[in-house]
Amino acid sequence: MPDVTALLAARLQAAFDRLSPGADPVLRPSDRADFQVNGALALAKQLGRPPRAIADAVVATAELSDMCERVEVSGPGFVNIVLSEEFLVQRVAEMATDPRLGIEAVPVPEVVVVDYSAPNVAKEMHVGHLRSTVIGDSLCRILGHLGHRVVRENHVGDWGTPFGMLIEHLNDLGEATAVHELSAGDLNSFYQAARRSFDADEVFRERSRRRVVLLQSGDPETLRLWRVLVDQSIAYFDEVYAKLGVLLTDDDIRGESFYNPLLPSVVEDLRAKGLLVEDEGARCVFPPGFTNRHGDPLPLIVQKSDEGYGYAATDLACIRDRVDRLGATRILYVVGSPQAQHLEMCFAVAKMAGWLREGVEAEHVSFGHILGSDHKMLRTRAGASTKLVDLLDEAVTRASSAMTERGRDEDLSEAERIAVARALGIGAVKYADLSNDRTRDYVFDWDRMLAFEGDTGPYLQYAHARIRSIFRRAAAGGTPPAEAGTVVDAEVPDSTAPVSLAAPQERALAVALLGYPAALGAAAKDAEPSKLCAYLYELSSAFTTFYEHCPVLRAPERATRESRLVLAGTTARVLREGLSLLGIEAPERM
Repeated sequence: MPDVTALLAARLQAAFDRLSPGADPVLRPSDRADFQVNGALALAKQLGRPPRAIADAVVATAELSDMCERVEVSGPGFVNIVLSEEFLVQRVAEMATDPRLGIEAVPVPEVVVVDYSAPNVAKEMHVGHLRSTVIGDSLCRILGHLGHRVVRENHVGDWGTPFGMLIEHLNDLGEATAVHELSAGDLNSFYQAARRSFDADEVFRERSRRRVVLLQSGDPETLRLWRVLVDQSIAYFDEVYAKLGVLLTDDDIRGESFYNPLLPSVVEDLRAKGLLVEDEGARCVFPPGFTNRHGDPLPLIVQKSDEGYGYAATDLACIRDRVDRLGATRILYVVGSPQAQHLEMCFAVAKMAGWLREGVEAEHVSFGHILGSDHKMLRTRAGASTKLVDLLDEAVTRASSAMTERGRDEDLSEAERIAVARALGIGAVKYADLSNDRTRDYVFDWDRMLAFEGDTGPYLQYAHARIRSIFRRAAAGGTPPAEAGTVVDAEVPDSTAPVSLAAPQERALAVALLGYPAALGAAAKDAEPSKLCAYLYELSSAFTTFYEHCPVLRAPERATRESRLVLAGTTARVLREGLSLLGIEAPERM
């Protein structure tokens, strides 16, 4: 089923092309109509004609009669579009019976590699890992649902000089004690103890340096001890990912160690292409257009003067491997905004070297910081970074309290209550993050994110649960189940029933439903989950208004009741699927 927005855009584009090929119609949703076309104003300046004349020409030539009830020019040159009821009814009926809810698979699937999460071995995941993990997870879900081949890559920090001191600290503790400490999830204490020994003890420091040499040279015992550290850390990461409800697995890990054998060939390849320059003993590439604050060319250091490799070498090896081995056509780096210049320089050098060739795009999916109520970086009262696992546990506890304070529409068993509290708490944290423009900082506010009103996860989850409650009552003959706690399993009643849109709230809900494919496409194109969040909130709001004004089970006529059940049921399916693509559960009952 073609996307309604895309269909409208194509028809309008043809009309604009007759006036000026490639001119943008600027199609937008509108409060005064279903859609508004704003492109006539910009085109009028380009052609030196009155905007209304441009708009009139568009209305005269655009082929919209089979879709629209009204197409008219307003104001200085806007075009307002109102879809016909016949068209809306037909499209909603198609959507209601479509297992994919109108989402068509992309005609040419891409191989999309998504680099996200990236915790460090022997360090606990903190709140700073939240954004990368949930944004990356949602993008993987969305892109995969659209038919792209998605490759998840968790670029774990599992190599480098710190592992010398970590392995020596493991030896000093004794392997059994170290494993017990690490398996308890207290990775920070282990790392900090190793660091204290390294800073205070010259003998330990020298042992650590020798251990790094052994690690890099492939000493079997050193590699075995390194593997102990890595395995214990991965087990901890898995627990956090399970609690957070993301799709990352051990098979998705591509740590720095994976790329270490590839680094010498990166340097040699750059040298062979004449791109490598020695600068104060370091081997660098100077991509054009990058300068320091003094205006001097800025180097990307590939190999340091001590023969060690910098982060740039690993990142360049990643790009080359992802294109050559995985066949990537799009690479998304879900990494914080402070890494913008580093990544842009890596992309520039990869293009110079021919690794990012034509038809392959690398994108920095940047994101801002999570702030506390003081508008500073979110930290504990002691000033340390907030552990991610502690934040998630607190979210579930607070959600349980919020449920108690609010009261419940349906009786839940204790097991169901725990499951719903978890879905609400984790969902609230995820939605609060994903619903914000990812490039901006946002303030972490427990009260706001756990509210059952407004643009929040619980509001969307409750909208879904409320619709499911309608179906249970319908299955029970229009009344609540006789026994408290009884569950009547009810799917959407007859999704093939005729749809009517007599009430304005019914029509508004139908228009909102048909916006789903466009919202999903925009989220994928721009790597911006907030666009899907905004759509789901608008849909939930449209359903709330519909529910308040249009009785469903008590509709005056059977045909009206069945039509409204189709609208409600399709809304529930979109909410459930949309939330799932954000990585958020949609409880059946709340």
